[in-house]
Amino acid sequence: MTTTPTAPALSAPALPLARGPLSAAVLAALRGGPLPDELDVEGADPFGDDLQLALYVCYELHYRGFAGVDDDLEWDPALLGLRRRLEAAFLAALRAEVPGGGDVAAEIEPLLVEHVDAPGVSRHLRRRGELWQFREYIALRSLYHLKEADPQAWVIPRLEGEAKAALVSVEHDEYGAGRGERMHAQLFADMMRELGLSDRYGAYVDVAPAPVIAEVNFMSMSGLHRALRGALVGQFAVVELTSSPGSDRLVRAAERLGCGPATIGFYAEHVEADAVHEQVVRHGILAPLVAGDPAMAEAVVFGMQAANLLDARLSDHVLAAWHAGRSALVGPLPEHAADA
Repeated sequence: MTTTPTAPALSAPALPLARGPLSAAVLAALRGGPLPDELDVEGADPFGDDLQLALYVCYELHYRGFAGVDDDLEWDPALLGLRRRLEAAFLAALRAEVPGGGDVAAEIEPLLVEHVDAPGVSRHLRRRGELWQFREYIALRSLYHLKEADPQAWVIPRLEGEAKAALVSVEHDEYGAGRGERMHAQLFADMMRELGLSDRYGAYVDVAPAPVIAEVNFMSMSGLHRALRGALVGQFAVVELTSSPGSDRLVRAAERLGCGPATIGFYAEHVEADAVHEQVVRHGILAPLVAGDPAMAEAVVFGMQAANLLDARLSDHVLAAWHAGRSALVGPLPEHAADA
């Protein structure tokens, strides 16, 4: 499956398929139609496919947009108004599911302890996962990793002082420390091609279940709202504090499954880099952020709890499907040539 690395295509993705009335209305508006006056956002499942896809499509207008869609629609008042309603439903559901609080240290402590028998996708893949499951996992994660660190970049101008400088230092690493071929998004694209997957941005949205879309949406929502800047820092902290052990398990899984150097290399990069980032996040970002603005602690805790909640929902979805011997995707994994 190994191919010669090339830069991933920068063209905008095609619009995805609708999954209900909310996503259908957003997609119709992007094709030039009017938004309906009445859309039952409040009656929709806030964690469901339809609402999450509608929100994802709205957010993607702030990233690469979509093929054939006018760039000016990024700031269309009607779409922004609907997006706000979708966000309100999602945010209310998240707040209802987490306990909240303001003790950042108490939230960090359990993240630093590895429980050998704990469930999780990386543990399953390391111990007994099959190659088709590993490939599914990579396809799911591509929704974020092909724009890795981009949602978190929104928060940079919303911080100051030491916390801002430390976050930028972590983002610098995520973007390859100035080397395009070492950007983590590029390394992920290289891995996808090696595994026979398409590295096209957005290639797997149509088969992605709601839990993975919700994780990406939470990052985008928190990054695009100054009021949620603390939540984004909390989400970022959870990723960096837990990534190194999980990445190590995925290195072992890739080695056991006979994957190539690009696959092993992507996760090996994260074992080393995120071990360093853990310290930077704890002492360089979280500590000065909360010390400078104690009121920020509750937002940080919410971000950490919401990130853990969404990760657990995704893990439960994936493992339930795999343990039943079926795909965790909402449709068959499309087979692509390396440059499809």
